[in-house]
Amino acid sequence: MAMEITQFLLAAQSADARVRTDAEGSLRQFQEQNLPQFLVSLSFELANSEKPAESRRLAGILLKNSLDAKDAAMKDHLVKQWITIDTAIKSQIKDLLLRTIGSSAPEARHTSAQVIAKVASIEIPLKQWPELIGSLLNNMTQQGSPAPLKQSTLETLGYVCEEISHQDLVQDEVNSVLTAVVQGMNQSENNAEVRLAATRALYNALEFAQTNFENEMERNYIMKVVCETALAKEAEIRQAAFECLVSIASTYYEVLEPYMETLFQLTSNAVKGDEENVALQAIEFWSSICDEEIELQEFDNPDSGDSSPPHSSFIEKALPHLVPMLLETLLKQEEDQDQGDDAWNIAMAGGTCLGLVARTVGDAIVPLVMPFVEENIRKPNWRSREAATYAFGSVIEGPTVDKLAPMVSAGLEFLLSATKDENNHVRDTTAWTLSRIFEFLHSPASGFSVISPENLPKVMAVLVEAINDVPNVAEKVCGAVYNLAQGYEDAGASSSLLSPYLTEIIKHLLAAAERTDGADSKLRSAAYETLNEVVRCSNLVESSNIIAQLLPVIMTKLGQTMELQVVSTEDCEKQADIQASLCGVLQVIIQKLSSTDETKPVIMQNADQIMVLFLRVFGCHRSSVHEEAMLAIGALAYATGPEFAKYMSELFKYLQMGLQNFEEYQVCAITVGVVGDICRALDDKILPFCDQIMALLIQNLQSEALHRSVKPPIFSCFGDIALAIGAHFERYVAPALQIMQGAAQVCAQMDTSDEELMDYANQLRRSIFEAYSGILQGFKDEKAELMLPYAQHLLQFIELVSRDAQRDESVTKAAVAAMGDLADALGHNTKPRSS
Repeated sequence: MAMEITQFLLAAQSADARVRTDAEGSLRQFQEQNLPQFLVSLSFELANSEKPAESRRLAGILLKNSLDAKDAAMKDHLVKQWITIDTAIKSQIKDLLLRTIGSSAPEARHTSAQVIAKVASIEIPLKQWPELIGSLLNNMTQQGSPAPLKQSTLETLGYVCEEISHQDLVQDEVNSVLTAVVQGMNQSENNAEVRLAATRALYNALEFAQTNFENEMERNYIMKVVCETALAKEAEIRQAAFECLVSIASTYYEVLEPYMETLFQLTSNAVKGDEENVALQAIEFWSSICDEEIELQEFDNPDSGDSSPPHSSFIEKALPHLVPMLLETLLKQEEDQDQGDDAWNIAMAGGTCLGLVARTVGDAIVPLVMPFVEENIRKPNWRSREAATYAFGSVIEGPTVDKLAPMVSAGLEFLLSATKDENNHVRDTTAWTLSRIFEFLHSPASGFSVISPENLPKVMAVLVEAINDVPNVAEKVCGAVYNLAQGYEDAGASSSLLSPYLTEIIKHLLAAAERTDGADSKLRSAAYETLNEVVRCSNLVESSNIIAQLLPVIMTKLGQTMELQVVSTEDCEKQADIQASLCGVLQVIIQKLSSTDETKPVIMQNADQIMVLFLRVFGCHRSSVHEEAMLAIGALAYATGPEFAKYMSELFKYLQMGLQNFEEYQVCAITVGVVGDICRALDDKILPFCDQIMALLIQNLQSEALHRSVKPPIFSCFGDIALAIGAHFERYVAPALQIMQGAAQVCAQMDTSDEELMDYANQLRRSIFEAYSGILQGFKDEKAELMLPYAQHLLQFIELVSRDAQRDESVTKAAVAAMGDLADALGHNTKPRSS
């Protein structure tokens, strides 16, 4: 029996905080005490057209939130709750929801469509609610079905397809859904809202249509309707149709050949003359085709030995027409396009697609793009100069060095002078293009670089000056310096070329990071990331003094952040960002200077002060800082070795906090890694803390609330702890091995057809082997017999993993290492005993 909850739903939206809080409390109490009746009452509210729109809206939101959550553990809990509800009550709720999609109120219909899909996502995979698809299709086929009912039915079908897997429906159901959807898209359907809902539903149902796309007649019909819909008079419907074409390009690439001429015509007309949102999708269609062909070329690699799927070379065939069309889009810039992270327009989409085309066809693009560059690069109109520079930068990745080298060598001087162009957009794109040139055509280690000892002084002078430009340009210049420095890594004698400029570069990067006009840009973080790369890739013999002088500067800056006035959330975020960046710089300096015996004393002398700073940083409770500070502490532990023990009593409470931070699970994962670093540094000096660490790690592995990605590092950490404390690990063997065996069992049952799950399975298996290796090595000299009861299980696990052809190379190496450690530790005892 539904309870009257209208007054509570309205009160929960009251402007009066006290009334609102009381109402929310009453609703929560009802939910906790009688969930089935709570859901029935919400469904009645949503279905009742006489109720106020506000109470119906909140009822819909609460219904949806009772079935779904972003957090995986919470979602799992809600699903289990729904499954346990009495079937009769669930039927009542589902009937009310199906009735609501016929409501006269659009918002109620829309919400009900979403809730039905959430219920379907739980029930259809369990083979429950078999009548759902039939009853929805009935709304479409019934004589005289009103347009609003058709619209919301199609919307519901679309949401259901989005929520479930294509394996959950039988082919007859798929056929019926596609028939209803494609009919809804038809030109004969004269209601625009129905056509739009049908087109969006097709987008979600495309994954289900594999069998239909294999059948030429059905495929022709679907493609005909989508192409006609792409010409609808309403822009929103055209956009939805092009979104379908983008998805078809990636899902059904191999059957597109007969339609490509039509599709080129359609997309070309849209790019040249349609509204921006439609044109963007038309460009995205070609980007999608490029993505497919780039992937197929990787398959084609003779080294991989794979038999490659069919490759139709659509981009190569379309090249003479496609490239001019894309070059034309580059001239459609917006006045303020460099501002804001989410800026996206036709010029940017065209440039991105041009870059993908260059990666797809390589050298063939150069003669098609260079005339455009040469024609526009010196024109008085800034749009022409910017478009020419953008085109040049876009095609740097893809063609061979031989093809690009003469062109870039000839153009480098011009680009360097264009960093002083009067127009902000031109300078911004020039800096980005230089960054791309340094990324792809500056690799002294491999024998080729556009940078020579002769032109380097000019390049450095230009970059150092340009870093003082407006924030959006300065940020791109940082990117150019980053790639320039990175090119000198592992470059032997060539790495010395950058050494004379280090002091100057560091000074300008620090100044860029301090700028106050860069608040809205990413300049500060770009400057610090570049500083890290410059330090990391420098020639240590020549730069050790410079880096040693940088250390106290960064320490002082980090100390100063503690004094920042923090009065708003914004202040707090700014403080956290600066601290995170500075901790990152300290980590790189620690790693660099501790890499040789000559420079390591610099870190040893400053270690106490550095550690005090890190501990103070933990006092600012922001996860972004904790991640960076933890990583830097890991580097310090590695650098100081056994000396690190003196910091443990102060640090330990923060390690505990990190290990218990399930909500910000990345912090938890990094803390686990740092515990491993500390164990490797301290060896048995970690013993006093091991009981608490192991208890927390085991607790974490047993918790369903912890994100699964943290669990593999925990197993690896078992290995680090065991290696550090040797025979003392005896007290943890039973609980640790029990969980490792359980995890090995989980690996055996994982669905290896799911790519994401396969990656996780590989991580988990590798980390279990690492744990075994660490424990076996730790016990090798004494108490090795403790591992005898577990030898059989380890061998079985190795055998199971060896049968999986999809295993990662790193898993194979870890398995072989564990087997070697088993033989080494247990010797002849490894042989299975005869029964």
